[in-house]
Amino acid sequence: MDVTDALRSELTAANDRLIATVARLSDADVAAPSRLPGWTRGHVLAHLARNADSQVNLLTWARTGVETPQYPDMETRDAEIEAGAPRPAKEQLADLEDSTARLWEVIRALPAESWSAMVHSPRPPGYPAWYVLARRLREVEVHHVDLDAGHGCADWPESFVRRELYDAMVSWPRGLGQVSEIVVEEVKDGDKHRQVWPGLGSGPVVQGDAWSLLSWLIGRSPGAGLRVMPEGTTGNQPAGAGPLPAPPPWPALSAPPHLPATPPEEYP
Repeated sequence: MDVTDALRSELTAANDRLIATVARLSDADVAAPSRLPGWTRGHVLAHLARNADSQVNLLTWARTGVETPQYPDMETRDAEIEAGAPRPAKEQLADLEDSTARLWEVIRALPAESWSAMVHSPRPPGYPAWYVLARRLREVEVHHVDLDAGHGCADWPESFVRRELYDAMVSWPRGLGQVSEIVVEEVKDGDKHRQVWPGLGSGPVVQGDAWSLLSWLIGRSPGAGLRVMPEGTTGNQPAGAGPLPAPPPWPALSAPPHLPATPPEEYP
């Protein structure tokens, strides 16, 4: 077993949760605003369906060795989202189910050696095909929240939060941000643990639990529950470094640098 088994299991569960939410939406619900500025829920759903098809393109590239772009171009991508957004709820659900099924069929049929093939999306860097699973899972989990239909950041599974926070930190544009250090705080078996990500830039230290940090870093929360400390602070001290700074644009990269080509047993 390797990380593709775990990612496939996570993706199955995430797809099921998303489809259950979409199945409850009415036509009026789909036409209502999402949490993304300028997008209705219909825009989010059209994007999720077309993104599933785009991942099929990447895995076809991995299987055949023939370069198959994720999208023909970004203009086509945007036009397809706009065209799909006004559809009624029943059509949105059917499209999401069909595109998810198409992607899943390609995932199931992909030969083991193809998971190590290198592909790339419109933004650098390239990445091994096994990371397509992580990127699709990111789309499903984050945009499920963007639907603003009862599924929030607190509902993200621990495995997803751990991986996405790790990816955000290793992809951080060092030296360019307004944060000097991120401190992840958690409680395991009654004991407090801290993971420190130093050397990020010039500014205060931001501390908090993994869910609060991730939702802030990816722009899905203003930072509720986080503490801002003066640069160079160590230990658990009361907040006192002013307002929470803005995080760098997310995602900084399409994939973290230096991913192993062969699917590892675990990631991260």
